[in-house]
Amino acid sequence: MRYPRMINGMMASADGPIKTFPLRGIKDSPPYFHDGRLLTLDDTVEFFNMILETKLTKNEKKDLVAFLRTL
Repeated sequence: MRYPRMINGMMASADGPIKTFPLRGIKDSPPYFHDGRLLTLDDTVEFFNMILETKLTKNEKKDLVAFLRTL
């Protein structure tokens, strides 16, 4: 059993496994993000690069998008 713990000032606990969507066929399912605000895979990679501060280079972002398109 997992006990609740404080995260960012709020009590949180795991209710079970998190179900994630598969990436297979992602190129065929725009728009992206929970509210559809990201229209392309390029937009999506750029958004998360900024938000997560991953500092991907232009070529790394290009390669990531190319990889996602192969799935």
